[in-house]
Amino acid sequence: MQLRGVFLRFKQTIMNSQSIALGTNERAMLSVNFCGLHFSTPLVLLSGCVGFGEEYTRVVGFSNRDAGAVCLKGTTEKPRLGNEPHRIAETPSGMLNAIGLQNPGARKVIDELLPQLDFSETCFIANVSGATIEEYAEVTRLFDDSPIHAIEINISCPNVKEGGVAFGNDPDMSARVVEACRAATSKPLITKLSPNQTDIAENARRCVDAGSDGLAVINTLMGMAVDIETRRPVIGNNQGGLSGPAIKPIALLKVHEVYNVCKHHGVPIIGQGGITTAEDALEFIIAGASAVGVGTALFYDPLVCPKINRGIVEYLKRHRISNLGELTGTLVLNAPATEICTG
Repeated sequence: MQLRGVFLRFKQTIMNSQSIALGTNERAMLSVNFCGLHFSTPLVLLSGCVGFGEEYTRVVGFSNRDAGAVCLKGTTEKPRLGNEPHRIAETPSGMLNAIGLQNPGARKVIDELLPQLDFSETCFIANVSGATIEEYAEVTRLFDDSPIHAIEINISCPNVKEGGVAFGNDPDMSARVVEACRAATSKPLITKLSPNQTDIAENARRCVDAGSDGLAVINTLMGMAVDIETRRPVIGNNQGGLSGPAIKPIALLKVHEVYNVCKHHGVPIIGQGGITTAEDALEFIIAGASAVGVGTALFYDPLVCPKINRGIVEYLKRHRISNLGELTGTLVLNAPATEICTG
């Protein structure tokens, strides 16, 4: 009986995936040109959520082909073991994580892990991290000589030469990192912006001027969870990045603020932060994103991508929109009030 139950669940999974599969014309409606790359769908699997591209491929019904691109795990020049546990904590409508950039180092990723990927499935994007500007540039240079399609710069790392201040929280340091990476590669550069700063629009402008071809908005918000019995932080690193539906309203606002900068330069945005449904994805696209990132949602529903794709297609059909690109940045703001009151 147990085996029969497993078989029935397996059969239902296959049937469900077949029922939401997209036809050729429907896939054309979803296709996106992002920094000169062809994304077959607007979905981007976010760095840190899918390992080095193989994490979910063993899940029945999962396919990297359901995403327009896959961002690989953050990679540094040398191997890193990461932070002490606990590294992950569930929070209301979200998740805290402080993995600490555990990775085997750029050379091993390029020589051993990239050859295992099927580059015909989707676009693969390397995620570059570093403790110094020189490290960012070197890792970018290494990935430039690889089959990777594009490079994402994680500028939320602390600058060890400047007292641990995160590169991404200072526009000057952000621009210097982008400039160094731009000089090290001819591949498309995507800068992932931090929400933990005063003026994300100004930072976006500086990154675009420094040579970023695209932007990813936003990275996680810093947060904490406390064990009231031990009176200690739940996360071993004391604080971690908050992701999931809890941050979606903040992410939407930041995407729209950055879009108002990017639209004048033709720089596309990957909107991300709490996307779990097609409705969520559409909100980000209307706010100004050309593509949307899916991350935390994969932890509780690895097969969420086909559902989001199907939902977007149905919306486009209902509104007689032939291609998703027509929807980007179509948000119409309400007339501003004379005074802003949040209380």
